[in-house]
Amino acid sequence: MEPHPYGWLSVAPPLVAIVLAIATRRAALSLIAGIFCGALLTNHGNPFGAVYDTLEVHLWPTVTDPGKLRVFSFTLLMGATIGVICRSGGMLGLISLISPLARTRRGGQLTTWGLGMIIFFDDYANTILLGGTLRPVCDRLRISREKLAYLVDSTAAPVAALSLLSTWVAVEIDYIRSGIETLPAGSGVTAIDLFLGSIPFRFYILMSLAFIFILAWTGRDFGPMLAAEKERLKTDHPPESVSSGTAALDQDLASVQPAHWAHAIVPIVVTLGTVMALLYTTGKQAMMEVLPDGDFGIREILGAAASSFSLQYGALAGLTTAVLMGRVAGVLDRHAVLDAAAKGARVVLPAIAILWTASALSRLTSDKSYEGEPSTTAYQFKDHRLYTGVFLTGILTDGEAPTESGTLSTTAKLMPTVVFLLAAALSFSTGTSFGTMGILLPMVVALTYSLLAAGGVTNTAENPILLASVGAVLAGAVFGDHCSPISDTTILSSQSCACDHIAHVVTQLPYAATVAVVSILCGTLPLGWGVSVWLLLPLQLAALCVCVALLGSRAEDLAEAAA
Repeated sequence: MEPHPYGWLSVAPPLVAIVLAIATRRAALSLIAGIFCGALLTNHGNPFGAVYDTLEVHLWPTVTDPGKLRVFSFTLLMGATIGVICRSGGMLGLISLISPLARTRRGGQLTTWGLGMIIFFDDYANTILLGGTLRPVCDRLRISREKLAYLVDSTAAPVAALSLLSTWVAVEIDYIRSGIETLPAGSGVTAIDLFLGSIPFRFYILMSLAFIFILAWTGRDFGPMLAAEKERLKTDHPPESVSSGTAALDQDLASVQPAHWAHAIVPIVVTLGTVMALLYTTGKQAMMEVLPDGDFGIREILGAAASSFSLQYGALAGLTTAVLMGRVAGVLDRHAVLDAAAKGARVVLPAIAILWTASALSRLTSDKSYEGEPSTTAYQFKDHRLYTGVFLTGILTDGEAPTESGTLSTTAKLMPTVVFLLAAALSFSTGTSFGTMGILLPMVVALTYSLLAAGGVTNTAENPILLASVGAVLAGAVFGDHCSPISDTTILSSQSCACDHIAHVVTQLPYAATVAVVSILCGTLPLGWGVSVWLLLPLQLAALCVCVALLGSRAEDLAEAAA
């Protein structure tokens, strides 16, 4: 067998990107540096050739790819839609409609949780809107700023990561597609299949949302959060704003008058309806070309659907609806529409930059040409591809004892757990869940598929190990993001809730860590050894309830006892 042309050096570009992302906290620039490093390898150290390949072989073909352009378009359109909805006052109207439900401390926390679930289309919009709007409500109910910041922060990213209609969905699907592009032809794996199939396996994300509900319903807290809640109950007067960014955020929110809640709901419903209709139409049309007798189900339809096409035009329909409603109602003039759309689109530009550069790095480490042609001979495209997945698969499977067909190796069984921990460490160090997903998802998809194939596993697209490994990247990225003091959403949560930033990090960390430990011990580890996900999910819920019962206390009871 022909030796690998680059060996361990093929791992260098992703490692360079990871190390630089941790050191500089600039994911896109770090990914470009990783691409340049790989181009140096394929050009045998020639810097001029490496610069040319970085621009013309890796970055330019990626950004001009029709599928990528549709993803970029969807992300920009969703950002613009969010900007218009917020400026019209529709989101404030929706919040005003629901906030009267918050009459007790339990009701205030559950209302914040419920609104966080409703604002599912963007984590930034969720954080800024809920923090600034519900802070007076929580102050009145004597809920600590630390608790509000936790409620806001721990619903924002998890809900956006799970939602089928958010600024995250196209990015997540495209990262997965980047990994699928490196798989052998006829693998039967589709990006939408993995995205939907991995939802039940995103243990930390699902359990974070459940944990908030458990804490709010029982009224129990533990650790630094319990101390913060006890301190808040000592006085009727709310604390002074401690965040330098709060004043600016308050001014932005104060400049918008609440409008009817329909200005928020209708554009979102139109977007979701358009996306689902186009997914069904394009998927059914594609399946009819393959199976004219119609012998296929909804899963096959969604797997064959043109997801990026559907998302793009769904977002366009939603933006158009939001603009028309604002103009007809007279709450937005032409200048306000353009300004709001531009600001909303500008918010998602960093995500687009990361998506572009991460996809280019994924292609560099693959085994396909820049036209997307698969290798027909060993290392056919080694002049511009590194075959990193091929090398890592060989290393990971080389030391494994032979297994029977359909029997997984220990390495494969541990993949979901290892991937979750790696994603958490990278996200914590860089403060970006998007960058973490961009760096890891393409490699994890290719590597896990190869490990399963080496064990003789069939129906790889539906295998729990692959679905759990994809889910582990997304869940680990959100966990690290929750714990990181340099995370953008962590910082925004502190600012919008007028909470001391370090106090927010310190009080949220034990809760995030508790959910993560339960997600591993009652999730990724037993799943690797064949335990069904449908048994593990209720097991995790039970474990979280036990943790709250054993560790938690009611701040009101302690305050009354102290008095």
